[in-house]
Amino acid sequence: MALQVVERDLERLHGLWEDGLSEAYRSYLEAVGGFEPSAQPRLALAAALIEVGIRLQGLGGRAGAPPSLLMGDLCLARSSRLLADAAPLSVQVAFARAIEEMSSAAAAGQDAPDTRDLLRRAFEAR
Repeated sequence: MALQVVERDLERLHGLWEDGLSEAYRSYLEAVGGFEPSAQPRLALAAALIEVGIRLQGLGGRAGAPPSLLMGDLCLARSSRLLADAAPLSVQVAFARAIEEMSSAAAAGQDAPDTRDLLRRAFEAR
């Protein structure tokens, strides 16, 4: 059942899947092993969507073109819904803090922390 949900989400994001979303998704699958098996694909997809969404928006650099900004917004919104459905509140808060940390660094003109590392650590907030 959970895989069907992920497949339905991915149908809408087919172009992004080949452009780094699949690699990010696979890397986060390793980080969600401690969660219920039915939640693991959704949690990994949520993290991958955040990573890709931030990249599309150009956080810390030049803003992306309007279509990229919109796709980045859609990735972040979908990620938020997946986290709300599948993650405990502590993990949702940890993800929000990770995004806040990246945004703060970008606003201050500092190098942003590694996105993947921050999001992997957010899964440890269970």
